[in-house]
Amino acid sequence: MNPEGAVALVAGGASGLGRATAEALRSRGATVVVLDLEGGLERGNVGEDLHPVAADVRDAEAVSAAIARAEALGPLRICVNCAGIGDPAVTARDGVPLDLDRFKRVVDVNLVGTFNVARLAAASMQRTVDPVNGERGVIVNTASVAAYEGQIGQISYAASKGGIASMTLVLARDLARSQIRCTTIAPGIFDTPLLGELSEEVRASLARSVPHPSRLGRPAEFAALVLHIVENEMLNGEVIRLDGALRMAPR
Repeated sequence: MNPEGAVALVAGGASGLGRATAEALRSRGATVVVLDLEGGLERGNVGEDLHPVAADVRDAEAVSAAIARAEALGPLRICVNCAGIGDPAVTARDGVPLDLDRFKRVVDVNLVGTFNVARLAAASMQRTVDPVNGERGVIVNTASVAAYEGQIGQISYAASKGGIASMTLVLARDLARSQIRCTTIAPGIFDTPLLGELSEEVRASLARSVPHPSRLGRPAEFAALVLHIVENEMLNGEVIRLDGALRMAPR
């Protein structure tokens, strides 16, 4: 699919991987709608050129409003899910179990939120988009290498990202007759605002853990893969690791 002339919705597009993706899609001629929390849009200084819409990915009504705005701009053919949170905590410590609401919140934002955006975007594509060269749309979700090698303290994050990875093939199969593709990217350690809060020593240590290239991933590299997925019609139902051959240690 050629992104030029298409409308793209990027959830979590105010910063990090999502912001790089939104800007890359815009540079290729797509009209981009950035969905993020109001505070994220303000911190990211998201201008009107990226059509910002404040919404929580868990809120079906708010996401539907964002999709309606996208539809008003043209055919919604691209949906990229980058919104997500983490909350490091172990399953139990000193006889005290992890608070269940903390676990639920991460799963609700990362997994349920991703599905909420994907289902609503897919329904929009089915209703409003005519196939071009045998294709209506593309959905790209974001998992993590934690889906496969979750570290100590990543129980809720790994569970949520594992769910995103696992539903990739089913989404692709569900939507195949509608000529909508679905893939997932599982990034390793990327230089995002979240990592920017760490000390230089810790950042350097994380970079050394990547076999090659031994550095943090760049958001532009994630965005480049999104563009390739959009343009490569045979990429469907697959989870693609983007990690420099990293395999996470227990801690």
